Amino acid sequence: MDDPVLVRHLLWAAVDVARERGLPLQFHCGLSCGGLSGWGPAGAGPAGTGPGDAGAAAHLADPALLTGFVRALAPLGVPVVLLHCYPYHRQAAYLAGVFPHVYVDAGPAVAHTAAGSAHVLRELLELVPFHKQMYGSGCHGAAELCFLGALHHRRGLARVLGDRIAEGEWSTADAARIAHMIGAGNARRVYRL
Repeated sequence: MDDPVLVRHLLWAAVDVARERGLPLQFHCGLSCGGLSGWGPAGAGPAGTGPGDAGAAAHLADPALLTGFVRALAPLGVPVVLLHCYPYHRQAAYLAGVFPHVYVDAGPAVAHTAAGSAHVLRELLELVPFHKQMYGSGCHGAAELCFLGALHHRRGLARVLGDRIAEGEWSTADAARIAHMIGAGNARRVYRL
């Protein structure tokens, strides 16, 4: 499915369904997808996304390529959730910071970075408003991967929040509220759970 006309038609049909049902659109970005190859310099529309490798098309998986489409969705009130995003998580964070209807779920980036998960989460918290960041394991396959995703996210977020408390930026109550928002509250609100 790489015909730009067909993919644009399907994408806008999905927008109509999402708007009718009050649901967000999800986009897999970063190295976990095959790229957003149809997005031109002006963000004219996608030629497709999907599973792929991190080879030659990796630069096409940058969520910043969605800027034109995200801008076009703004008046329609359709939320957009950018999933995975690594190593383009800062670009995704920027979009979530600029557009009121964009959210970020780092997903497997946290599980894959393991002990470095605090670094990814710290960078997200620099740009993504707290009410627009979501936990997601992004895992599939072995149940252990779901466990590890949750474990590394919890540990990484605890480290980042602990640093903010130690610096005097946040109180313990602030950190607990932010952890709840990222861990469950934001997803419940956006997905209407």
